[in-house]
Amino acid sequence: MKILLGMGGRDDGFEALEATLERAREAGDNLTVAVLETSSEDDVDAVAAAVRERIAENGVDATVRTVRGHPGSELASIAEDEGFDRIVLGGGQRSPLGKINLGEVAEFVLLNADVTVTLVR
Repeated sequence: MKILLGMGGRDDGFEALEATLERAREAGDNLTVAVLETSSEDDVDAVAAAVRERIAENGVDATVRTVRGHPGSELASIAEDEGFDRIVLGGGQRSPLGKINLGEVAEFVLLNADVTVTLVR
């Protein structure tokens, strides 16, 4: 399966990275990690370096690329244009009433992507 993981520098992105690396190792997925430039992100290059380090530690063959521009729109476009089977994102926190609160990027991707989207919580 061809997987596109979109992540910024937040903890939920690194949790999604760990889960996706485990699956890629077990299932032999073709993984691309798109490091997103977001408002909560100061240094995309530092996050990309940390991602490369985690990939190397896990022994998975994966591509890392940085994505600039509107993160949700860029992820949906990359997935469609390059034939990805799935987009994986971290996020989706539960409210005190049990409802899932989505971030702006996750909501945009869920509503606009033409491929399956997996949220890792």
